[in-house]
Amino acid sequence: MYGRNLKAYQKTNVNAELAVADPYYVTKLLYQGLYERIAQAKGAIERGDLALKAKKLSSATAILENLRSTLDFSQSKSIAQSLFDIYSYMLDQLTEASIKLITQPLDNALRAFMPIKKAWDSIPYEAQKEAQSRRTQEQLDIDLNNDAHIAKGFI
Repeated sequence: MYGRNLKAYQKTNVNAELAVADPYYVTKLLYQGLYERIAQAKGAIERGDLALKAKKLSSATAILENLRSTLDFSQSKSIAQSLFDIYSYMLDQLTEASIKLITQPLDNALRAFMPIKKAWDSIPYEAQKEAQSRRTQEQLDIDLNNDAHIAKGFI
């Protein structure tokens, strides 16, 4: 019973944080979660734990789908398209790893992903705040009223 209550609290806490977080922080959390789940899936494949492999790859897939669905092509079409292509490649690699029960595709996915994660993590605080200040009230209202893009409970 204690474990169930703790999980409910953790889920509520994460959802509360996401509700007030800026997009930079949400993306950072998604990137960290994606990295962790791919690493966990790799370990599960190596140990032959198919149930855990399925759970972690499913969660990683949900994160990637969320990241792809929230790309803003109106800001920079070339950057958004590049990210879309990388996320799609990663999804293909996760599928291959899941079907063939091999870890090399997960290594390929991480190799494609790590430069993006490292670049995101290195964005200076001042640049984050500047980007946040440029968001219009309309964008803020959309974010607060439409949380359909956040894969709550699945990540």
